[in-house]
Parts: sequence; C-alpha cells; structure tokens
Amino acid sequence: MGEVSRGARALVICPDIRGQTYDLDADSRLSEAEGLALAIGIEIEDSFVLPVRDVKPNLLFGAGQVENIRIACEQHEAELVVVDGALSPIQQRNLEEKLSRKVIDRTGLILEIFGERAATAEGRLQVELAHLDYQQSRLVRSWTHLERQRGGFGFLGGPGETQIEADRRMIRQRMGRLRKELEQVRKTRGLHRERRERAPWPVVALVGYTNAGKSTLFNRLTGAEVMAEDLLFATLDPTMRAISLPGVEKAILSDTVGFISDLPTQLVAAFRATLEEVTAADVICHVRDISNPSAEAQKLQVLRVLKDLDVIDGEDGASSIPILEVWNKWDLLDEERAADLQPQVETSEDIVLTSALTGEGVPDLLERLGDMLTAKASVQEFKLPVSDGRRIAWLHAHGEILSEEDAGEGEGGPMRRFLVRLNPKELGQFETL
Repeated sequence: MGEVSRGARALVICPDIRGQTYDLDADSRLSEAEGLALAIGIEIEDSFVLPVRDVKPNLLFGAGQVENIRIACEQHEAELVVVDGALSPIQQRNLEEKLSRKVIDRTGLILEIFGERAATAEGRLQVELAHLDYQQSRLVRSWTHLERQRGGFGFLGGPGETQIEADRRMIRQRMGRLRKELEQVRKTRGLHRERRERAPWPVVALVGYTNAGKSTLFNRLTGAEVMAEDLLFATLDPTMRAISLPGVEKAILSDTVGFISDLPTQLVAAFRATLEEVTAADVICHVRDISNPSAEAQKLQVLRVLKDLDVIDGEDGASSIPILEVWNKWDLLDEERAADLQPQVETSEDIVLTSALTGEGVPDLLERLGDMLTAKASVQEFKLPVSDGRRIAWLHAHGEILSEEDAGEGEGGPMRRFLVRLNPKELGQFETL
C-alpha cells in the first residue's frame, strides 16, 4: 500500500445514503469534499456522488460499486480513494484490500489537515488528542505512514499483533497525559482572557464557515500576514491583533477556526476550547461567503455552533453578544442574485457588504464595529486633582472628553471636572488606575 503524500492522485467519492439526513445537498457536499482534499495538496483525478441504497457493514458500498471504483482508479491511475463519510475500521480495511489502494475517510482527511495546520502548542495538543481518539479504534498500521511523512508524534510501533496491543496501551497513556497538558493550557488561556477582560480592550471575534474569507479580512483589517489561502481550514488557531476603530482607540481582533458541516465528533470535543475565545468577545463578526450557493445552510451551521457555546439562546435565538453579519465576496455575485438580496441588506443594520480581497466595504465595516462597541458608552463625571497627570492623560487618550473645567480647590490642591464618554470596559480600566 503506497503512502499518501502531497500530489497524490485521488478519486473523491461522496456517498449519498438513502434515508440519511444531510445538512447540504449531495453536490455541495461533493464540492466541500474536493475542497478538503485540495487543502492537503491531493490531486483530484475524478470525483462523483455515489448513491447508496443499503449500507453494507463490511464495505459500505455494494460489490458492483466497489468494482466500478476499482476500474475508475485504474483508468485515472489514482493511488488514493477519499470517501466523504465515516468509515468503520473494517470497512476501511476491506476497501483497501478490494481496491489495492489507500482509502481515507472524511474524519481522517480532516485530521490530516488539522495536523498540518495547527501552529500553536494548544492546537497541536488538540490535534494529537483528536487523532489518537480516532486512531485507537482502528488498526494502528493504517495511520503510521501519515505520521512518518510529517515527522510524526514518535510513539507508534509496527504492524505486528502484539505491537498493536502495545501501541493501544501507549495511545491510552499518551491521551491521559495530553488531557492533563490541555487542561493546563486552558487554565493559562483562561487567565489571559480574564486579564483581557480587566484590561479592557474590546474584543471583536471573526467567526464563519471555513473558506468564507475570515483570514483575508483579518489581514485586510490588521495588516497581519496570517495564512489566507483559498483553502478549507486555512486557520486552526485563534490569532489576535490590535486594531483601531472609529471612536475606539484600540480593539482586539480575533480570527478563529472555520466551522464545517458534519464535523467529526472527536474534533468537536477537541476544538471546543479553541472556540471558547468567541465567548469572551464584545462583538461577533459572522463572515459569510455570500457568493456560495450553500450560504444559507452554512449560516445555520455557524449559528448551531454558537448555540452550543451558549452564545445564542436555544429557545428564542437571542444572542448574548451582538452579532454583525459580514457578507463577504459580494463582488462575486451576479446582478440578479445581488438584486434579490439587496432588500434584506437595506432593512437590516446588522449586515455589511464587503470584499476582503479588494477592500470594498471595509471602511463601512470599521464604522459599524466602532458604533457597536461604543453603543453602551455612558457619560461619566470625574473630579480629579490637576496634579494627577496620569489619570487625566488616560482620560484624554481613551475617552471622549465632552467638557473640562476648573473645579476649585480640593484636598489634593486645584481640581478639574471632566465629563467623559466611556464604554464599560474603559470605565472598568479607569477605575483600576
């Protein structure tokens, strides 16, 4: 069995199982599967939807369908078959034997992408934990080649029967250690978040379906060189940068991992902590690829995740954090589709049209974010000694000074009276000075 590597020639198959409910239609799922394969450098020789009337426990597909797949592999000289669905260990092994080729399912493919992309210590820990959780139920042999190719985690043995048992024990031990390390990382990040809440720069979190253009928008707003390719899952670790907004001297912009339909359960659990950054945000920017035919279904996926994070109330759909919809790639819409959507845009204050690639609409986005972050600002009166230069300078730097006048003598000498508009976080920071 050959090893999977970048440039591997592959067949991508999207099983359409009768009676099974999917979030996206078959063509959209096939397109997404192709995107996942391309994200890890696989060369797609052919791709198709394959209707499955009755799931075969040992192969998933019927014998005739498996033979057709084998013939297609021969014709296209494909060395890899990507199945956009969950395969049991037995199904994967049997398909590999029947096709004489490596077979990888949706979960394995996403794990490979995550393994390549995770950059921070937490991201790597989460990927490894998810990888092991998935791997422990499979023949260890199936995945060692992928880890060797990337340098690997360095603890898996060979394919011998006793070695497999030893590997499984090592996997369980390793998972226990990883969970402890992750808990420590979460505590550390929790402390960082508490410090941010005290420190008081408002946080704007970019969320959205994978490949919606979040990282491109992040780069446009911050000038940061975050990886922003037209690939699924280009971002896996929250990246934060300071930006300036109208009426807000400094805000923190956070770019998060993209959401996707049917995310494997192992990954939902492992990556939940990454998304917890969203719950500390003051405003959520939901970046949508409005040019995508499945834009509405993708929106529902994102809202479902936000609901799981308790950002959105399950009963009435209300959000505890203001959400601004950024309709990205508006420039890619044809005139008819744009005209259909225009009334929705005109009747909502919570939609901004942008093209992160060209910069179109970005000034409007910054203006709207500034308005949202200052919406809860209140006018405060302060009486300060003239000698308290530090706090007076802070008010001038961070607040909107409405008036400033002499206030006579006080205990600390000559006093000044200030009327200043501050948002809640700024007020909190001033009170700690």
